Amino acid sequence: MTPTYLLNVVSVEKNMFSGVVQKIRVTGSEGELGIFSGHAPLLTALKPGMVCMINEQGEEEFIYLSGGILEVQPKLVTILADTAIRGEDLDEERVLKSKCDAEANLNKPHADIDYTKASIELSKALAKLKIIELIKLKK
Repeated sequence: MTPTYLLNVVSVEKNMFSGVVQKIRVTGSEGELGIFSGHAPLLTALKPGMVCMINEQGEEEFIYLSGGILEVQPKLVTILADTAIRGEDLDEERVLKSKCDAEANLNKPHADIDYTKASIELSKALAKLKIIELIKLKK
């Protein structure tokens, strides 16, 4: 039997997920993190990206995170996210439009735009598209 732990994913709007998992993969401020049962305690910021959860039955589930905080305790992992959206709830058409808008803003010559904000919006859209593609591959 694979060791498990309790995972809570909470956003500003609601408790997105609470359940037992075998492991998760998430994008921390310093790069990709894999969290297994018994992981050392950790507190880190999260970049826009996804949390890939492997449940007790070994099935993958994806949640988009716009950023937040990850806390790892011996038998409990908590993700406090600014925004969290289940992978199945992402609207591909809307995400593609958001990506195009961000790219257009970045490519405007001498425009009065906030390049940092446009870059963040582009990275969020790309993270959402990655989740959409991973879900399509599972089907």
